[in-house]
Amino acid sequence: MRASRFFVGTWLLTLGFGLPFCAVAASVNVEQIVQRSVAANEADWKAAPKYAFIEHDVITKRGGTPTIKTYQVLMIDGSQYNRLIAINNCPLTASENAEDEKKLKLEIARREHESARQHARRIEKYEHDRRQDHEMMNEMAEAFAYRLVGEETFDGHSVYVLDALPKPGFEPHSRETRVLTSMRGRMWIDKETCQWVKVVAEVIKPVEFGLFLAKVGPGTRFELEQQPVGDGIWMPTHFSTNVNASVLGFYSENSTDDETYSHYQPNRVVLAELIK
Repeated sequence: MRASRFFVGTWLLTLGFGLPFCAVAASVNVEQIVQRSVAANEADWKAAPKYAFIEHDVITKRGGTPTIKTYQVLMIDGSQYNRLIAINNCPLTASENAEDEKKLKLEIARREHESARQHARRIEKYEHDRRQDHEMMNEMAEAFAYRLVGEETFDGHSVYVLDALPKPGFEPHSRETRVLTSMRGRMWIDKETCQWVKVVAEVIKPVEFGLFLAKVGPGTRFELEQQPVGDGIWMPTHFSTNVNASVLGFYSENSTDDETYSHYQPNRVVLAELIK
């Protein structure tokens, strides 16, 4: 994933209201399931920078034509680099690809020769976005009241299905995590690993952020799907958002962003192949 498009990032809760429920085992400890899922996602979060992957984006502004781009996402000296490989589902031409490979090598050289101050600024920007996601994940366990509503098979995984609603009296630890007080969801959690298989969430009441009073309103919805990539680590395969937001009550945006992720490989292997 590139830098966080919205501070909810990939740490979301799942929706899915109205689905048929399965029988629920009375012995299941919901709190333990949630805590184990947070620990599993912590491990995934730490491992994420070790992977290169392909990201396919379809972005649509209200009333506009979709913008479709595909990137190869790499880690270069501590932060991400997005190499464009296709536009509107058409791969770059040979000359365009050669030009992009040239840009990649120039960027590698630039990062190798940047000053200590430039290096620190670049890394801090990348880590700032990751910390926002991390804070959201850490607060998730205490921000919601959870209820086990079923057990089923989803996308080949045997899962627990949990509903989540804002916990009365919860006080967010930061401005960004205030959104948790205005969301509800449902989680599909793999029984064996406690990894999140699918996550869908929605904003149920307006919430404001920042000095410019950006307001995110009902109709804002997020969906996340994940799959294992090896060594016990799971990574996103799909992330979509439908955002209903306004700034100072005048400027408003209604947009959808649908992203798919594939071809996860060790970053060092992919980068070595590209620059040889």
